[in-house]
Amino acid sequence: MTDRAYVIAGSEATGGAGIQADLKAFQELGVYGMGTITCIVSFDPNNGWGHRFVPVAPNVIADQIEAATACHDLDVVKIGMLGTPDTIDVVAEALQRQPWRHVVLDPVLICKGQEAGAALDTDKALTAQILPLATVITPNHFEARTLAGMESIDSVDDLVEAARRIHQLGPKHVVVKGGTELPGPDAVDVYFDGEEVTVLSAPKIGEERVSGAGCTFAAAITAELAKGAEVGAAVATAKAMVREGISRRLTTHAPFASVVPVAPRD
Repeated sequence: MTDRAYVIAGSEATGGAGIQADLKAFQELGVYGMGTITCIVSFDPNNGWGHRFVPVAPNVIADQIEAATACHDLDVVKIGMLGTPDTIDVVAEALQRQPWRHVVLDPVLICKGQEAGAALDTDKALTAQILPLATVITPNHFEARTLAGMESIDSVDDLVEAARRIHQLGPKHVVVKGGTELPGPDAVDVYFDGEEVTVLSAPKIGEERVSGAGCTFAAAITAELAKGAEVGAAVATAKAMVREGISRRLTTHAPFASVVPVAPRD
């Protein structure tokens, strides 16, 4: 039987992030992937590579979800960028129509390319409607501060506190990513399963953020869960995959490099 994983996320035209990165990660980890596109994101090379954001109509999102879930027996899904309250409404409604073994949420709280007010409305809707459905959540440094209500996260102890606070919001498993934002030579992530804390630490590969790292991390967790792995093991594999992907990062004409999803070496 072929393991299958599903993703509901935005399309990113350069191929470095979004659903493009998710499906590459699925494929690298030996999982058959399918996806629903929620929005179209592109960069404007004539305007400082700023984001251009176009939402997909809610009925079109609903049609995609209907087709994917009717065609395949799916029980593991990754949620990436949703982008608007209307999108969140239709995705939340669809998720509640069937049981899911795991819902992996990459909580994209900044809706780039939108007005600040619209982004705030989206953030509130995401927290209220999608976060309670998540079994695994993978916030980055900024997202963790926002969700945990903390002014700063400057240490591993702060990461642990943020993970505990976010766990109280509903997700059973929380992975807070320190990334390049946390001071020190190591990239530190904290995994909290509601009882035990696991610290995953490895030397940083450069100090610059690499496009698609967060997408790939959550997608790798999703793929491993689809294959039957426990969450802790899936998180460890995801971290190894992202490190390998960053080490092989692709330099482009844009002012940022893109992760290259590669299955971790034995």
